[in-house]
Amino acid sequence: MNRKLENSELERLDVISFKEAEKTPIIVILDNVRSLNNIGSVFRTADAFLVQKIYLCGITATPPHKDIRKTALGATESVDWEYRKDTLELVEELKSKHIKVISVEQAENAIMLNTFQTDPETTVALIFGNEVKGVAQEVVSASDAVLEIPQLGTKHSLNISVSAGVVVWDLWSKLNAQK
Repeated sequence: MNRKLENSELERLDVISFKEAEKTPIIVILDNVRSLNNIGSVFRTADAFLVQKIYLCGITATPPHKDIRKTALGATESVDWEYRKDTLELVEELKSKHIKVISVEQAENAIMLNTFQTDPETTVALIFGNEVKGVAQEVVSASDAVLEIPQLGTKHSLNISVSAGVVVWDLWSKLNAQK
């Protein structure tokens, strides 16, 4: 029989240990995300996989906010984050620092996530867009690459927090398989 573990048995990092831990070479950028619950969920995903930082851009709300806090469950305290008004300016800044900027979007010449490989020596910045409009076209055009999550059903997209979970986990697992 499999017994569910108590939270005290999970041996998770405390906030101080999280801040000091080696991070996964992944940055998350939220481009005009409307839903506070989606923002909080992305913080939890970022915490789970030791993401370096989250950038909250444009109309994306910032902590502290009760609806972000409700889904983040404290991850806004562990994960580094910063607000930026202009996503495109941030993209250009990150590219100048040799960070590979990748929009997660359905676009011409997109690379399917299941075939994408990343280098553990290269930090990638993943851009997730607005729930209705996606990543802004000017941001997609400025990106180094576009990743698409393969979908086989009738719907055209996944929820942004689900997309972030899928992509961050996929890259994390590929990076850790290379160790």
